[in-house]
Amino acid sequence: MKQLGALNKYFWKYRFRLGIGIVFIFLSNYFNVLSPQVTGFVIDFVQRSLQLPGYKSPEKQPEYDKLVQQFIDQVQGINSVGQVVALCGITILILALLRGFFLFLMRQTIIVMSRHIEFDQKNEIYHHYQQLDTAFYKQNSTGDLMNRITEDVSRVRMFTGPAIMYLANLVAIISLSVFFMLKRDAELTFYVLAPLPILAITIYFVNNTINKKSEKIQEALSDLTTNAQESYSGIRVIKSFVQEKAMLGFFTKNSETYKKNAIGLAKVEAIYFPSITLLIGISTLLTIMIGGLYYIKGGHNIGINTIVEFVMYINMLTFPVSAIGLTASMIQRAAASQKRINEFLKTEPSIEDNAGTAPIILNGNILFENVNFTYPHTGIQALRNFNLKINSGEKIAIIGKTGSGKSTIGQLLLRMYDVSSGRILLDGKDIREFKLSDLRQQISYVPQDIFLFSETVANNIGFGMDSETRIAVEKAASQASVEKEIAGFSKQYETMVGERGVTLSGGQKQRISIARALIKDPNLIIFDDCLSAVDARTEQEIIGNLNQYLSNKTAIIITHRIFSLFNFDKIVVLDDGMIIEEGTHQHLIDKKGHYAKLFARQQEQEQKTQV
Repeated sequence: MKQLGALNKYFWKYRFRLGIGIVFIFLSNYFNVLSPQVTGFVIDFVQRSLQLPGYKSPEKQPEYDKLVQQFIDQVQGINSVGQVVALCGITILILALLRGFFLFLMRQTIIVMSRHIEFDQKNEIYHHYQQLDTAFYKQNSTGDLMNRITEDVSRVRMFTGPAIMYLANLVAIISLSVFFMLKRDAELTFYVLAPLPILAITIYFVNNTINKKSEKIQEALSDLTTNAQESYSGIRVIKSFVQEKAMLGFFTKNSETYKKNAIGLAKVEAIYFPSITLLIGISTLLTIMIGGLYYIKGGHNIGINTIVEFVMYINMLTFPVSAIGLTASMIQRAAASQKRINEFLKTEPSIEDNAGTAPIILNGNILFENVNFTYPHTGIQALRNFNLKINSGEKIAIIGKTGSGKSTIGQLLLRMYDVSSGRILLDGKDIREFKLSDLRQQISYVPQDIFLFSETVANNIGFGMDSETRIAVEKAASQASVEKEIAGFSKQYETMVGERGVTLSGGQKQRISIARALIKDPNLIIFDDCLSAVDARTEQEIIGNLNQYLSNKTAIIITHRIFSLFNFDKIVVLDDGMIIEEGTHQHLIDKKGHYAKLFARQQEQEQKTQV
């Protein structure tokens, strides 16, 4: 239950709706409990007026609510039994209408409040997700993240809305009913309510079981969601390897686990709710039996009207008391879900934003000083004693085989990770002193793993801009040599690219990603193996455009192959996280080392391809 304390800020925010809603709950139940008193009065009035056999005048007149007493005073002077019965019937109808009206207002306040809280909570979680660092997303599955912001939040909403409404309704109806029952006959009230403590004990033990099963259900649902999400995203791989049956087997296994947990909870609830109804039924039987015995023996000043009132009170308590189980189940499930939500909300990003720093314009001077970096989620050391100086306006190529640490350099410059030791200076200032948003806004990055949104081509190219013009979008597309393909699309720049750019080829996706980086027109730009999916002719065209575009910018091109047409100021060769060679293209060729061998091998392969 303490997990639900995180919701107090929302209740305080919507305290007016909550307070008014609780008032409406009390009023609806207040008018509800007046009906048994009016019914009891009219039964006693009819018996007394018609002098029905067995009727005995009560030694003491019952105490009614003030409103009911005022009504009785008004009808006492009417001699016609039919008129009194009719007036009582109309009064009971009016009380029912008033109760229904306040029930409507109750739902308009409490349930609407829960929807506002759901909206706020989803936005809070989404905002927090965006603040978390790359390491967090590598350690947690997308399906689990989605499940917490959808299914878990929905279960919490069942607490902030229906559960609170039922709980307040329960407290109101029980307190009002018991109050008037005690005023009527304390001893009979004691017998009638005797089963309720048993009910409370049952609820306590069963709720613990419900809570444990609810946690298991949510965990199983997260696994199921993750399995489905990965299958949908990787459907082409699944089909190409003919693994539909195997993936169905994984999904069926996770689905079976979820089914067993859900059925287990359903079995508990299947026993639980009928048991509550049984205890309520026992209370009704006790009312009729004990009240009837008192009436037959002529003691305790109990008449038929009293028995009828108590039966009506018990019937009023039937749904609220039976809803104890439902409410308790909602609360326990919400607590389990809120616990899962709190786990992520309490997760602090390892990359701290220096928000107090004044904005600084980057010129593009970069210095790596004795940088070492180990990936926290794998323990793999990507860079070892890495030292590199890049002057503003220089074009640097970083070359190396897969796993040599090339991409890590781009990740560190964007502060997706922080160095394990050493430091990175930008324009003489430690990169950790920059505000993250200022740093990343001034760096364009073309990642190795291309990601396009399910949006138009124009919106994907202009993604990094607060506002972009069609002229700027078209210019960036031209610089990335993708404007001809876009012109051939059915709706050109308004063409939807599909989820993750599924409707485009690999080369088209890469070039749109390059255009997305170029449109920002930054002083520092990083290309991470961004031309691997384009043909040689397109590659030459793009490089020609980049030579002109990057004339006054600092550029880092990370690649596993050599671009002989691009005039680099410096080429850095990496192996196992360390610089093994460094210099210009001609200098490294003359050195006849690792770079020269790599270049000779690439030239040989290109000649074979041309033949």
